Amino acid sequence: MSTLKNHVQLIGNVGQEPTITILESGKKVARLSLATNEHYKNAKGENQTETNWHTVVAWGKTAEIIEKFVAKGKEIGIRGKLKTRSYETEDGNQRYVTEVVAEEILLIGTKSE
Repeated sequence: MSTLKNHVQLIGNVGQEPTITILESGKKVARLSLATNEHYKNAKGENQTETNWHTVVAWGKTAEIIEKFVAKGKEIGIRGKLKTRSYETEDGNQRYVTEVVAEEILLIGTKSE
């Protein structure tokens, strides 16, 4: 049962070109936004689509795969975990950010998409 704790799987479309950063240690980190769509019928029976946006962060080899093969609009699947971090703004306010830390990526479709 411990494998079910903090486990996230998403399939969606990349919302913008991923940003790749190389740290001083030489390790790569990739950041991207992923849109997932949920389709349902409202109380009147009308088809509705709700889009949710997720911030995804990937490190190391996973970041390298994203750098080589992932672009805006591409459909991908990711498996990872949720991570929440906080920081303080210049005006002293505390901000919280929740991200999906991708441990595995599935490339859906072709590279040319």
